[in-house]
Amino acid sequence: MTKMQTTPAAAVDATVAAGNAQFLTPVALGLQALAVNGKQAHWNVRGANFIAIHELLDTVVDHAQGWADAAAERVVALGLPIDARLSTIAAQTTSSVKAGFTQWDVMIRDIIADIDALLPTIQAAIDGLDEIDLTSQDIVIGIKEGLEKDRWFLFAHLAE
Repeated sequence: MTKMQTTPAAAVDATVAAGNAQFLTPVALGLQALAVNGKQAHWNVRGANFIAIHELLDTVVDHAQGWADAAAERVVALGLPIDARLSTIAAQTTSSVKAGFTQWDVMIRDIIADIDALLPTIQAAIDGLDEIDLTSQDIVIGIKEGLEKDRWFLFAHLAE
């Protein structure tokens, strides 16, 4: 049996690494869930605004995947593994997105609800990382900024 490598890529205190993992793992899992459910929405959206929403959902998915990668890679760079298997994501997250064809306005509301459910996790990471690691906090602040922008773009389709 081979010995598992435990030396972190960065020279970091074990407590700092564990604190990062505590806050960044839920962010990464939530964003992975948003990416999967956003793709579900992308495939099944229907209605008069189909193409605009279909393409916007692809953008939301791409962003969520990139941000999940940034959060997960930070944990790994600090020397800890991350469990983002689909079974783990499914066990630790929820979604408002339904299976099957859904009208565009309902689908947008569902994706916005998923974003709204994730934002407190992201804010908790920002708050928690303030005393642990400002570099990681900066990553999460950028994620929040981008996610709120994506939410705005989605909401603009519903605004009157």
